[in-house]
Amino acid sequence: MKWLTGGGFVAAGIVGAAVVVGLSWRGLALLLAFFVTGSLLTQASGGEGGRRTARQVIANGGVAAAAALAGWWPVTAGALAAATADTWATEIGSFSPTPPRLITSGAIVSRGTSGGITLLGTMGGLAGAIGLAALALLLRPAPRGDSIRELVVVGTAGATGMFADSLLGATRQGVFECPACGGRFERAGALCHEPVRRIRGWALLDNDAVNLAATLVGAAVAALGSRLWR
Repeated sequence: MKWLTGGGFVAAGIVGAAVVVGLSWRGLALLLAFFVTGSLLTQASGGEGGRRTARQVIANGGVAAAAALAGWWPVTAGALAAATADTWATEIGSFSPTPPRLITSGAIVSRGTSGGITLLGTMGGLAGAIGLAALALLLRPAPRGDSIRELVVVGTAGATGMFADSLLGATRQGVFECPACGGRFERAGALCHEPVRRIRGWALLDNDAVNLAATLVGAAVAALGSRLWR
């Protein structure tokens, strides 16, 4: 499949199987909604994330798969809403006529900078969170509860995960620089003119780890919201 590497295809199969075992076809439909819309948006924006690796698949879908195996529908939906919101924000934000600003300070940054957000991207991410929440509402298994509550909980989980991703990207994500040309990278071990060196953030917290953390935040918010609002 053109949207996945070989390893990504295997990882997607494992994640999909876990979701089906835990939440049947309903969970798989929710997972596919995230994957297909995100891949189409990435392709439309000309981004480089169209062929997802195994690491990227696990980072975006691993939490949802674990929650699905436990039979936690709202938590699975919250994790996928966060992944959807983050992906939509990134890809839709690439069309913004204005440059991104750092979420922590408001300073203008170059496109693609971790922690940089745009109004268009933020609105797109919120639309993704709400859209995924609405689909989760339509697909939810019995017994069915308060529709408004579930929509708000999952939508909020998605939006919170998206903002958590940006905050981590701006404050804790590792940034590496080539000593020779000043080129910036988000992964350790990269080689430009010389091996890159870390200039800020945590070395192990790359983009995939930030995405995983964002889905964990989405899952946690959904779990908490489901317990508090009964």
